Amino acid sequence: MASTGPDCFVEAPFHCAYGLNIHLGARVYFNAGCVVLDTAPVQIGDDTMFGPHVQIYCAQHAKEPAERAKGLEIGLPVTIGRNVWVGGGAILMPGITISDNATIGAGSVVTKDVAARETVVGNPARLLDCP
Repeated sequence: MASTGPDCFVEAPFHCAYGLNIHLGARVYFNAGCVVLDTAPVQIGDDTMFGPHVQIYCAQHAKEPAERAKGLEIGLPVTIGRNVWVGGGAILMPGITISDNATIGAGSVVTKDVAARETVVGNPARLLDCP
């Protein structure tokens, strides 16, 4: 990995595209089976935890079939703040930012930025409406 703070722990198995674009703050935890396709920078803040089988994608492909057939790909960074909890099986799409103290529900597909202290769930992930 490009950089790691103290006391990080990554359970096996873990898969990344390159590793050299992954930056971990202090005390980051990845549970088993996580995947980080780091074709662009992935920044993860202190005290952030990932449940099992979370996937972080940076690669973005063209939407038009003719363009996609050319094999072109771009990488969009993913930024995750401090003290974020990402539930098992969640997928974080290219170019998103998850701000400090946010919670991502298990199995959610995050396609848009998540503000600080928000909880999002579902596919696509939406703000949890708490009474």
